[in-house]
Amino acid sequence: MIDSVVSAIRNAFVPVHREGYPFIAICAVAALILFLLSSPLAWLAVLIGCWVAYFFRDPPRVTPVAPGLVISGADGQVSSVGDAVPPPELGLGDKPLQRISVFMNVFNVHVNRAPVAGKIVKIAYKPGIFLNAELDKASEDNERNGLLIEIEDGKQIGVVQIAGLVARRIVSFVTEGDNVMAGDRFGLIRFGSRVDIYLPRGARALVTVGQTAIAGETVVAQLTAAKGAKAAGADRTYRVT
Repeated sequence: MIDSVVSAIRNAFVPVHREGYPFIAICAVAALILFLLSSPLAWLAVLIGCWVAYFFRDPPRVTPVAPGLVISGADGQVSSVGDAVPPPELGLGDKPLQRISVFMNVFNVHVNRAPVAGKIVKIAYKPGIFLNAELDKASEDNERNGLLIEIEDGKQIGVVQIAGLVARRIVSFVTEGDNVMAGDRFGLIRFGSRVDIYLPRGARALVTVGQTAIAGETVVAQLTAAKGAKAAGADRTYRVT
């Protein structure tokens, strides 16, 4: 009985990421001042504060772990699956690679998670403009922050956070040289944006445009399995993070 109550409370109150604390505090102070002034705008401040808490929610995720899996780095809708030239600052060459893009609207969870386990060998930030992140041109022109993750067999995967029309800040939680597990939190983009994953040659996309993706849980691609590796899904284990 007690376990059921605890579980219900956890499901009702999703954790809020610390990046949201200052914004929630500002809304709380504004609401308090407006209530003291008997202003009806106080309730507007309360509603905005509730929305901010909702935006910065950071629910736990169960990440599938198996050889060759690539996990979604963002919550949202798959907006593009196809070949594209990766950003030059990542150093992945000037030939098109398979890219999977996930667009986050303002109602999606905005904490981004690592698609694979590996070492972050490069982080490259590039300032830019703020076009609608759903547009393909946003990959080239918008503000972005790119990570290059090297996995055990030496293959490299590019992950790019792209600011959108409303997003005005890309936050990174990692530094070059860090080791990450698939599903680990690596960053956040404030208020609507997109995450691109650039796959090494030979990888196979497992999602289609329009599909809903969940960061840290949805398998978006399968890398070429190494010799002797078990097929994805065989003896699969899970990790909660």
